Amino acid sequence: MMAPDMRGAAPQSLVLKAGIVGGLVGVYVVAVGVFAAFAARPVVAQSVSLGQIMLLSIALAVGWSAADPRQGRSRRLAMAAAAGVLAGLVYAGALLVAREAKLQAMFVALSPAALNTGLFGKAGMAALAAAAIIAGLSALAGGLARQMPAPARRTLLAVGVAILIGALLRDLWISFFSNLLGGRWWVSTIYAGNGLSWIGTAVAVAVGLAWQAFRTLGRREAGKQRTSLAGLVLLLAAAILIPYFTNAFVAQVMLLVGLYALMGTGLNIELGLAGLLDLGFVAFFAIGAYVTALLTADSPLAIAQLSFWEALPIATLCAAAGGFVFGLPVLRVRGDYLALATLGLGEIVRLLVVSDMSAPFIGGAQGIVGIPRPELAGAPMVSQLSLYYLTLALTCLVALAGWRLQHSPIGRAWAAAREDEDVAATLGIDLVQSKLRAYVLGAAFAGVAGALFATTLGSIFPQSFKLDVSINVLALLVVGGLGSLPGVFVGSLILIGLPEFLREFGEYRYLFYGFLLILVMRVRPQGLWPDPLQARSS
Repeated sequence: MMAPDMRGAAPQSLVLKAGIVGGLVGVYVVAVGVFAAFAARPVVAQSVSLGQIMLLSIALAVGWSAADPRQGRSRRLAMAAAAGVLAGLVYAGALLVAREAKLQAMFVALSPAALNTGLFGKAGMAALAAAAIIAGLSALAGGLARQMPAPARRTLLAVGVAILIGALLRDLWISFFSNLLGGRWWVSTIYAGNGLSWIGTAVAVAVGLAWQAFRTLGRREAGKQRTSLAGLVLLLAAAILIPYFTNAFVAQVMLLVGLYALMGTGLNIELGLAGLLDLGFVAFFAIGAYVTALLTADSPLAIAQLSFWEALPIATLCAAAGGFVFGLPVLRVRGDYLALATLGLGEIVRLLVVSDMSAPFIGGAQGIVGIPRPELAGAPMVSQLSLYYLTLALTCLVALAGWRLQHSPIGRAWAAAREDEDVAATLGIDLVQSKLRAYVLGAAFAGVAGALFATTLGSIFPQSFKLDVSINVLALLVVGGLGSLPGVFVGSLILIGLPEFLREFGEYRYLFYGFLLILVMRVRPQGLWPDPLQARSS
């Protein structure tokens, strides 16, 4: 739960704002059904649910916000506890009113069962007292956490994340380790029902502590580069091994993660390195997909019968050409105007492919079907796992190209133009040429992703190329870290992969998208895995 910004407010105002806002946030998550969905998912030993952890996080954030660092230690803790008590009273009072007023007709999620769970199974004054005590103690813990040294807070956070990952991705870990270890003899030891057992919780705590110790080494200047390389090796090893030792569903999800990471690498060149905000990035993704379909499909619309490997470079060049043609007139503008211009491009392409005018050439709303799978050594790649490894290999090649470009004179010119275009022009950098290079390369990488997308699905339709795709790619860059190639993969895994693994919460997907983006921008604006140079400059 993100703490509201209340710097500069009076102590009493801090307590009131933190308590009221925290209580209303708690009411909101119950009213929209998030709490009920989370409460049905156990995390630890069938006794701690995800819903309880969510309410606890809200109370911790209340205590963090109210613990004014300008006050003395005792006063800070008293303010945190008071804000927590107020939040609990607001929360329980509102739910009691909802129970008496029978508001389920307006808020479907406010069922008697959900209200009973949200009020800890109590009624009247007992519910108010329970909420005030629990929220007050939790907020006090939040105030204490604000006074802890930063390394200790990071350690607690790592442990908490490890427990959540271990519990929420239960099916993934059971499938992976059962295939790796050759049996399920360990499952009853680590898991109890749908959550972690106490032994499993201890294992997750140990993993979190080990991970934090590993990250601590990376903060030492002498071992920074070595530790960063080790992190990349671990990330790549997980990307290779987890789909192999699990099942086709995991391979399919990771394939989708790889496609978005491939697009993210292209947009990372435009936005992360050159500072070009492109909201029409999906247009080049569509060009790559449609060119591949027209060159390979067993369809009356096809203009050739090429293999995927023959069509891939052509699709890439066509997407790059599209970037060049559109980039020439629009890259002389900057900032919001560039974002609006590129947004217009994406909408133009979407309307063209869905229009009746284009139907005789690219299928219109009916799309193109009959796109064959790639072949390797004469054998078609029919399994999700083989397609995933193809996507992973191409993504790694594109990432390597992006890394080489980032550390080349071209990349340094992009960085200069991104920081200050006027100074870059004074230094002799041709801004239009520099921007055009970034735009064309980003478009080419999107074309590669589009070609893979077409051959993976075997058919393409205009509905696959909406603005949502561009927004998702932009969001994963913000979460992972602008200008950071590892951050692209981390952002794609969190924003694209996790929602697929946690489909039981799918209806709240975009709610958490927005919350996560705001949280990252407020708490860690450089991203979860930032580029070292940009992190130092920020």
